[in-house]
Amino acid sequence: MTSLFNEIRFAAKDRTLCLWMVIVISLSTVALGFGLAEVQSQNATIAALIESDREDRLAESAKLKDWGSAAYYNFHLTYDEPSTLAFMALGGRDIHPWKHRIRMLALEGQIYERDVGNPSVALIGRFDFSFLASFVLPLVLIIVLYDLRAGEQRAGRFNLLEATAIRPVVLWGLRVWVRATAVFLCLIIPLFVGGLVAGASLTSLLTVAAVVFLYSAFWSFLCFKLSAWRQSAPIILMALTAIWLLTAVAIPAAARLAVDRLVPIPDGADILMLQRESVNDAWDLPREATMDKFFQRYPEYVSYEPVSSSFEWQWYYAFQQVGDQEAESLSKAYRQGRVQRDNIAAWLSLLAPPSLLERTLQSLAGTDMKASNTYEQQVRDYHAQLRAFYYPKFFFHETFDKNSLQKLPVFGGSPLGLD
Repeated sequence: MTSLFNEIRFAAKDRTLCLWMVIVISLSTVALGFGLAEVQSQNATIAALIESDREDRLAESAKLKDWGSAAYYNFHLTYDEPSTLAFMALGGRDIHPWKHRIRMLALEGQIYERDVGNPSVALIGRFDFSFLASFVLPLVLIIVLYDLRAGEQRAGRFNLLEATAIRPVVLWGLRVWVRATAVFLCLIIPLFVGGLVAGASLTSLLTVAAVVFLYSAFWSFLCFKLSAWRQSAPIILMALTAIWLLTAVAIPAAARLAVDRLVPIPDGADILMLQRESVNDAWDLPREATMDKFFQRYPEYVSYEPVSSSFEWQWYYAFQQVGDQEAESLSKAYRQGRVQRDNIAAWLSLLAPPSLLERTLQSLAGTDMKASNTYEQQVRDYHAQLRAFYYPKFFFHETFDKNSLQKLPVFGGSPLGLD
């Protein structure tokens, strides 16, 4: 215990360590502040959209004359509310959509014609806690720990310290542990403050802290082992920096190129184009050609008797459905390809600890690819519920009743993530 207190006192007098502690706690505070502001902005956007959606429904109410117009003019808001941990790892929420206003039209176009936010932010990535912990923390630990032994040798105290220590490995291990713990606490304390503001549970915050602690221990142990290398401090620093570059930059970049080549996927624009061409072409096709394809998917409506007018809502929504059916195989390949790429990237991240930690934090925050796919599937399921609500009313000629619109399915998306 005395040795521990001595190391703490010794570390407290280390100006370099104190400077980096101030930098880390400042960066952590800024990163979490950005995250909290972004989550607050997204929640405010969702609240504004909910209110706007309600007002639009009231404004469009007078236009609703039959089931077809009700389905056409009514928009339905869907959204993926950020979890209470999203502030520390925004992840794919900068790239993947987290809100849609959908109608009873063909769905694929509405899925892939999306708002992805600021493209420059998506390109360079966002400075959040997960980025700070995954990519910056190792560099700070390297700078703080790389020359513990070499520094003592330059000061001429190395031999004396080794001779007076009962077990030298304990002496250096304790010195590394005290400094690494100090840096870790500077990183993690703002997280708990931010978690209180965001309403995150103590269990989820402790889970994040435990994951980051293990990661910090990995880099600290690496520094501890290499600092024992009988080389000069610059060579040790260069070796540790090379390991960081390899695991944080080279391997993830090579892995991404390899995954993209290994698993080619269709372009989202191709899906959008195919669906739109199918819908547009349907206006010029014989009505029977569209209805036959529709009845193949929904044989329960095959007894439907068409009206003699040049336009009918049943036919209109049938070719919207067929447009989705035409793009279905391409869309399915796109989604499966994304999942396959993500699965392979998860395995390859075992070779790159910074990427592994970032993926883990995004998973805990519900902002990873899996969460994005889950939200997209929720939108698809909800659109299917709308079709299941309207189709019987179209094809069985149910009398229009505005009061029945109160029974419309309600989107039930819930926050994804640990909480």
